[in-house]
Amino acid sequence: MTIETSFDSNYRKVLVAARRARQLQSGSHALINTQSTKACRIAQDEIEAGKISYVKTEVAVVKPLVEGPAIPILLS
Repeated sequence: MTIETSFDSNYRKVLVAARRARQLQSGSHALINTQSTKACRIAQDEIEAGKISYVKTEVAVVKPLVEGPAIPILLS
């Protein structure tokens, strides 16, 4: 498990911003001063300021066991 401050993809950045926006809507205080009152924009500003990090866990990828052909072939 590692704490990351840089984002490896835009998808992860959006997920972290969405989670932070939900925290702000639930009553958390903003970590920076901003002109915006929208939770989504505040979360984005916090990420750009480097105030938000996330935990990346090491999860092993496991291929499911499939007996027989994985995809059935249908002949017409």
